[in-house]
Amino acid sequence: MRPVTMDRVEETRRAILDTVCNRLLTHEQKVTGLERLSESLVEIIDVPPAYLELKAAGVICDLNESNCPPRPRYIVPDYQKLFTEGCRFLQLDRPRDLDEALNVLSIFIRHVPSVTNFPVFIGFLDRLLEPFVITESREAARKKIGLFLRYVDRTITDSFCHADIGPQETLAGRLILECEREEPKSVPNVSFLYDPETTPADFALLAAETAMGSAKPSFANHRMFLKDIGEGYAVVSCYNGLLVGGGSYTLSRLRLGHLAAAASGLADFWPRLESAAETMMAYMDARIAFMVERSGFFESNFLVTEGFIHRDRFTGMFGMVGLAECVNTLMEREGRKDRFSRSSKADDLGVRIMDTLDSLVKKHHNPYCVATGGNFLLHGQVGIETDTGESPATRIPIGEEPEELSDHLIHCGLFHKYFPAGTGDVFVIEPTARRNPDYLLDMVKGGFAKGGRYFSIHSGDSDVIRVTGYLVKRSEMDKLKAGERVLQNTTALGLGAAINAHVLERKRR
Repeated sequence: MRPVTMDRVEETRRAILDTVCNRLLTHEQKVTGLERLSESLVEIIDVPPAYLELKAAGVICDLNESNCPPRPRYIVPDYQKLFTEGCRFLQLDRPRDLDEALNVLSIFIRHVPSVTNFPVFIGFLDRLLEPFVITESREAARKKIGLFLRYVDRTITDSFCHADIGPQETLAGRLILECEREEPKSVPNVSFLYDPETTPADFALLAAETAMGSAKPSFANHRMFLKDIGEGYAVVSCYNGLLVGGGSYTLSRLRLGHLAAAASGLADFWPRLESAAETMMAYMDARIAFMVERSGFFESNFLVTEGFIHRDRFTGMFGMVGLAECVNTLMEREGRKDRFSRSSKADDLGVRIMDTLDSLVKKHHNPYCVATGGNFLLHGQVGIETDTGESPATRIPIGEEPEELSDHLIHCGLFHKYFPAGTGDVFVIEPTARRNPDYLLDMVKGGFAKGGRYFSIHSGDSDVIRVTGYLVKRSEMDKLKAGERVLQNTTALGLGAAINAHVLERKRR
């Protein structure tokens, strides 16, 4: 255990007092902040010296994960097991009707942790609820589902909470979409697992129409996720592809723009990339070892002891951001004016960087990532609210998007293939497209055909918007900006991203 300096202790004491006295935070937000501060005082993980240097330089970011992690970052329970067997620890029997199903789910999800202490996955809602919905009148079922979704929005005050529907059509899925159209909410995030060849067109059109007004569901390429992860995957949190009954121990990210800024040119960049990637993976190894060997989570938590999750279905996520800025910087270092998405030479360099990073990640072995053959999975990370001058994942910088939507979608297809643990792009659509949902669906299908993995759409006049990978309401950001308290803690993240990353300035399509 590394000693904590007195300066660090004093800094944390001031932060604790600031948190306690902050009049913009709710009680729950204060408790969450105080927990993170307390964990930051314990330097339990034996990290490589190079990691501390790269973290200080902004090249590696641990995404505010605790220095003594008490649980995995992302947990993806098997909710079908809950509905089949109930839960002994929570004294829940298997549900027999829709009221009981929603009650059991409401109780259970409050006990599913993550890095935010809120669940990042609350199930394939349509599949779970369908057997109970079909025994009710349509209106009764719709009202009950609507009340459940409202409950989630008001109690899981974190937009990284995620539910999935599709690819098969269900009445429950239709009712979920109808409820979201009627009362758009920022929680839960929703993915529509879409296969253009098997998902009924009218079901997919309803999803597209709903997304225009509520920024959800987003469209996940079901075939691509099946190919990369296999049966039993779920899309959770922002758009992370993980295994049901498992999850991800950790997510760190490599900031490629910062890495390139320190390089004198391409020849200098490649060894820096290899060293930084290996250092970050060594840090991830140390985190995972502590979690598995010392934290006691996998020996004591009821989710494990009752079989809702299994350690051999967990992996680690190697995140990255800033490919565009990395490419542009390296082109400048080489005396070229080529820019990411504007030049085939620049895009070829982007592909070469991703090929190299993909190879480095696949060569690394972690004994506890059994679910993915001992490998970490690449993840196109969405960025955080303090990022400036660095675009999420492999996205084109805001303000530099191609004029033609088709060119943008083709560009997405160059890079989405590298990220089995998820990546995605966001498109803001002119409100007039509400009259032509076929256009929206053609856009998604065309993007998938070119290799796209995950697309999010919403209308330019929608109150609920997708910031980077999570949802917020414009009206709630306005309240926070005016000094009012807000319920969702992700509203502050959205406001930061609006200021620093200009997410409200995306090109309209």
